[in-house]
Amino acid sequence: MRHNKAINHLGRQSGHRKAMLANMASSLILKKRITTTVAKAKALKSYVEPLITKSKDDTTHNRRIVFSYLKDKEAVKELFGAVAQKVADRPGGYTRVLHIGFRQGDAAEMALIELVDFNEAALAANTKAAAKKTTRRSRAKKAEAAPEAAVEAAAETAEAPKAPKAPKAKKAEAAAEEAKAE
Repeated sequence: MRHNKAINHLGRQSGHRKAMLANMASSLILKKRITTTVAKAKALKSYVEPLITKSKDDTTHNRRIVFSYLKDKEAVKELFGAVAQKVADRPGGYTRVLHIGFRQGDAAEMALIELVDFNEAALAANTKAAAKKTTRRSRAKKAEAAPEAAVEAAAETAEAPKAPKAPKAKKAEAAAEEAKAE
């Protein structure tokens, strides 16, 4: 049974584990993405996300708390600078763990852990998906054309009422108007 075993000890003494997580967190903040085992990635996620949350409020107290965890001035500067600006409006979930297969030597399951807001490929895909959110029959064109059509219709009714035409004649007239427009 695993009663009262809240964290994964990763097979290390507490000092070694804290130092390893601090180094991995600094590398993640500076490089924005690192490759490691799945167990270490999950442990790192729970280690670094509270630090990123603290970086949203740039105070001396928060900088000192984060520095006590990271022990790297450059990482603290990057965290409170570029990273804090990107995640300012995000309520949580700053990191993403992607499983990438097994290591060659010992078949350990490997993962890629990255900061979500710094993955340019995913951000570009999101903007393309948002831009391509149209149906086969676009309603936006009709909505834009509606004010113009209303103006044209008002101009036609002001001139003189026309007699109703046969359906074939309407199609021929529409085709002639499209040819003139081109």
